[in-house]
Amino acid sequence: MLLPLAPRAEDWPQWRGPKRDGVWREAGIVESFPPEGLKISWRAPVGRGWSSPVVAQGRVYVTDVQVTPPTAKERVLCFEAANGKLLWSHAYSVDYPDWAFDPNAGGPRATPIIRDGRLFTVGAMGHLFCLDAAKGEVVWEKSLAKEYQVKEFSGITASPLIEEELLILYICGKPAACVVALDKDSGKETWRALDDSFTYSSPIIVTAGGKKQFIVWTQEAVTALEPATGKTWWRELLRTSGDTAVSTPVSATDRLLVGGLMFKLDAEKPAAAVLWPEARAASQRILSNTSTALLHGDYVFSAKTSGELVCLEAATGKQVWETNTVTELRNGSSIHLTPCDDAGFLFTDRGDLIRAQLTPKGYREISRAHLLEPTSPFGDRKCAWVPPAYANGHVFARNDAELVCASLAANR
Repeated sequence: MLLPLAPRAEDWPQWRGPKRDGVWREAGIVESFPPEGLKISWRAPVGRGWSSPVVAQGRVYVTDVQVTPPTAKERVLCFEAANGKLLWSHAYSVDYPDWAFDPNAGGPRATPIIRDGRLFTVGAMGHLFCLDAAKGEVVWEKSLAKEYQVKEFSGITASPLIEEELLILYICGKPAACVVALDKDSGKETWRALDDSFTYSSPIIVTAGGKKQFIVWTQEAVTALEPATGKTWWRELLRTSGDTAVSTPVSATDRLLVGGLMFKLDAEKPAAAVLWPEARAASQRILSNTSTALLHGDYVFSAKTSGELVCLEAATGKQVWETNTVTELRNGSSIHLTPCDDAGFLFTDRGDLIRAQLTPKGYREISRAHLLEPTSPFGDRKCAWVPPAYANGHVFARNDAELVCASLAANR
């Protein structure tokens, strides 16, 4: 997989990177890991949370929660990217329900987003903040739970998105406020749309048929909205449970993959047709309930629900190959795929970072290193589910105890 690379270091300012597509385009990255393993640049303590780090302007931001029953405080933390020094912290008290004090509940799920010196964060109880990214001072704030009757935790799972001057949130509020667009400078509502139920999937923007389309995957359907107005462009029913619809939609050329459902986007107007599979059962339309697929050229690379990694033909969905060597073959396994140059990085639920080549001919592992310990309880084991951020020649990964920075730069 050869990708155009940026000659300079790139930030990672939102969920799945600069273009929200999970691709790291930075040049000067290691082809393989050193024999002695990855060089850990620094470690910093953090609390519970399932939100990914974001990186901008030499700083790393992450959200977490500190719990001491019966009290809880959610925090937004800002670290210096070079050395892990804590620069500022914004903390606020939250009224977690009793069950949320269990480690299984995690903490904040939505990954922050940075734009024009502002940091936007959403907590598990619906606390929305616009902060000065340099100082941590509050610019404006909202209680989504109060204003939109959002259910705590389950309603606040998707990562926010910014399109033009709008901060667009998938929050499943009421009435008819599943998706809400706010003026990013003031927090004032611009539009609201849909009366659907939550999933863990984060939305994206695609351009097809001459129009920008906001793609959101709810428990009821895949829907394309006009980002400026909230108008529905098209909608395909896809009934799932909230904890099954986890992956982020991905798009390439005229194809859109949502879970395991492939669409062909109309070239003339905002519309879509299902390419595969023909089966309408939700179980046949899900590839993974933990991980987002990679749609690259004529092929799809994806984890499956039990931890296998597969390659599919993008045009037909036909399986080309499968390997069971990436992680454990168990429910809850995850493989987060990040293309970089002619190979990619894979981060697993075991906390391993892998450098590997993915081609239609097969999977070739180049290097593997253990980056951090799994801490999220799941059945009889613990998992590391949070996708890392990649920026400035480094990887930034978190669990429920620490934020880890390791160098991936070549010749350093």
